[in-house]
This record gives sequence, C-alpha cells and structure tokens, in this order.
Amino acid sequence: MLLPLSNPVPQSGKPENVCSLVFLSAASVVIGASAGMICGIFRLLLEWLEAVRTDMGMEVSLQHGFSCEGVLLIIGSGAAAWLASGLVRHFAPLAAGSGIPHVEAVLLSASPPAPWRVVPVKFVGGLLAIGSGLALGREGPSVQMGATAAHTFGRLLCLEKTDCLALLAAGAGAGLATAFNAPAAGAVFVLEELVGRFEIRMVCAALGASISAILVSRGMLGSQTVFSVVPLILPESLAKQLFFVMTGVMTGLVAVGYNRTTMAVLRLAGRLPISISVRPVLVGGLAGLVVCLAPHLAGGGKWITQTAINNEIGLHQIPALLAFRLIFGALSYAAATPGGLFAPMLALGALSGLGSSVVAQALSPDTPLATAPFVIVGMASMFAGSVRAPLTGIILVMEMTGSSELIMPLLSGSFAAMVVAGALGDMPIYAALRLRAQSHTR
Repeated sequence: MLLPLSNPVPQSGKPENVCSLVFLSAASVVIGASAGMICGIFRLLLEWLEAVRTDMGMEVSLQHGFSCEGVLLIIGSGAAAWLASGLVRHFAPLAAGSGIPHVEAVLLSASPPAPWRVVPVKFVGGLLAIGSGLALGREGPSVQMGATAAHTFGRLLCLEKTDCLALLAAGAGAGLATAFNAPAAGAVFVLEELVGRFEIRMVCAALGASISAILVSRGMLGSQTVFSVVPLILPESLAKQLFFVMTGVMTGLVAVGYNRTTMAVLRLAGRLPISISVRPVLVGGLAGLVVCLAPHLAGGGKWITQTAINNEIGLHQIPALLAFRLIFGALSYAAATPGGLFAPMLALGALSGLGSSVVAQALSPDTPLATAPFVIVGMASMFAGSVRAPLTGIILVMEMTGSSELIMPLLSGSFAAMVVAGALGDMPIYAALRLRAQSHTR
C-alpha cells in the first residue's frame, strides 16, 4: 500500500473549501465520463478483435498441419507486437507494460506525470498487442489512459498539484471500473492501492469518476457481469469453510510464484543478447502459434476463467495450464508492449481455485462441493497475494461474477493468501515493477 500523498486537515467551515470540493467532484465526473468513453471503446474493440482472432485460429486449428493461413497468422501476430513495441519506444516509452506502476510512482512524487500522447499510444499499442493474442489484460492500459487523461484535464483547468493528482488517481479508478464493469472496485482501488488513504476529497473524486465512467461505458457495453455464474451452493459447516482457507494458502503460493516468475523473466530478457525490437517479434510469433494451436488459450485468459467456473477443465489439465499461462504471461509482459496483469493473474487464480476444489472434494468425498465458489475465491486470493490489495480484489471479483454471497469465503481466502505471501517475503507485484523502473532510470 502506498504512503499518503499529503494529509492536509481541511477546515470544513470555510466556504472556499466547500467550493473547492464541489469543483473537484464535478471535475471528477467529467473525467470519469471521458475515461468511460475512451476505455469503453478500447474494451469494445478488444472484444471484437478477440472474436476475430479466435475465429481465425479455430479455422487454422481444424486443418491438418500448418496452412498458409496459419503461417500468415503467426507472422501477423509477430508484426502486431513489433509495431506496438515500436510505438512505445519512439513516441511514449511510459506506455510500456501495465502502466499502473507508473501511476503509483507519480502519486508518490517519484516520477513525473505521463504526457498526453501516452493515451493514443496506449490505445493503439494495446489493441495491437492484446488483440494479437499476448497474455495481457486490458485493465493496465485502461488505468493509465484514464489517469493520463485526468491529469491533462486538471492541468488545463489550472488546478493545484494536489487536485491534479487527485484527478489522476480518480481517472485511474475510472479506467479500472470500465475495464471490468466494476465501479466499486475502481473506487476502492484508488483508495487502497494507489493513494493508501481515505480522505473526503479523494473519496469524492474516486466515487464521482467511477460512477460516471460506468454510466457511459454501460451505454456502450451493457450492464452484464464479465463472467456468468449459476446460483451458488455453499458448504455450511465450519469444517467446510476451512477449505476456502486452504484455497487461499494454495493460491498464495501460486501468487508468489507468479510475481517471482514475472520479475525473473524481465531480468533475463534484459540480459539476453536480443534487442528490444526483436523481442516482441518473437513473443508475438509465439502468441500467433498459440492462436493456431489452441485459440482459446491466447489473450488475457477470460475463456480459461469462465471454463474453470463452469468446471469444464479436467484435473490432468490444471497443472499444464497453470505452467503454460505462468510462462506465457511472463513472456508477454517482457515484450514491453502495452498490456496489464490483472486478467492473466485472475485466470491463474481461477485455475488454482479449481485445483483446490478437487483437493477439497478428495478430503470430503461424502459431501458434494460446488466448484464455482472455489474458483471465485481463487481469483480474489490471487489478487490479494500478488498485488496485496485484498479489498479491491474481493470487490472486483464480486462485481465481475455477481457473487456477493461469497463474502466470508472471499475474506478467508484473501486473508490466507496475504499471510502466505507476507511470510515468504514476497514484494507486491506493482511495487516490484515500480522499483525496477526507477532503478533503470537512474
């Protein structure tokens, strides 16, 4: 969790403070609507690209051997990743990767705000990279685009630095809210992960931006949850509830492995004698190969998560999918193209939760246990263990699945994952990425 930006003590009786709060709140609503429009269009285009990519991959995978279409698909994916990386290198280096570590660095006064050109570079580069099949999520680009647009708007209004930063944080939350149709998670993400404080001006800005972003984005995308979940049947006994603690422990270990694998691959990529311009071509080509062989396994991992919720993945497939997505996700991030980490880590959490349900059923063979609750708890536990923002993870997963009845299992799993990650001395992923970026700029 980040340290507070500042902690002024407002004198609530002064009219100018009231007017300033109202003006900041109004500005946050405008910012949220703008972020909802930008990130909503971004999400809409990504969903279309994913459908097109999957259809093309299915056609190729149904053929015997590699056809010309398959070769072209692999070349096209490599070219798209290369172009995305080139846009970043030549026009906006800060647009590389997730963008969330940079937003956090700005709020800590450890880095200057990103220039406005990050928005178009992140938008186009994200479409190219994620659309080509790299294992990256849309939330990182959405957060950085929302934050950059918000700060630029604050500068145009000639607001003070603290208010510009408040708008930046609010715009980031609006971006996350739009990416996952999760307004509460967007606001809590600002307060828990980005600024680390609950203060009335920040709360008003975060809520105003997230609400207006969702109102705009739902006009384009609809109000349905990201994942479909059937009505859940929960174990009632205390002994069965302990299975969710076990899920948190198992997923906490996966989260630590995910963080360390990601950082290790980044370090290795920097040491290999492969230029930064060649790296995305190789990783993009790998993504194209995945699209040709198993189209649903490419991209951010939404299909994997939904299939795990539906209990349509065999036991023998879970370890292989975990290992594959762990390595593929780390390689995709090392390509230095725009793309986030949330969606890939949620897919890993879903697989871990699915594996935990198998273990729980083996320990309690006489009681049928629904799979979906374990998968959903695994998703939140993965977020808690990797990012170390449990409230955001719990609320995010509840909004994405419409599973508010799982609050106790979600709390239990997230608690256990946090304990495991802390006991192993693992650094939160965004803090590790932020420190890495700062060390490379010195």
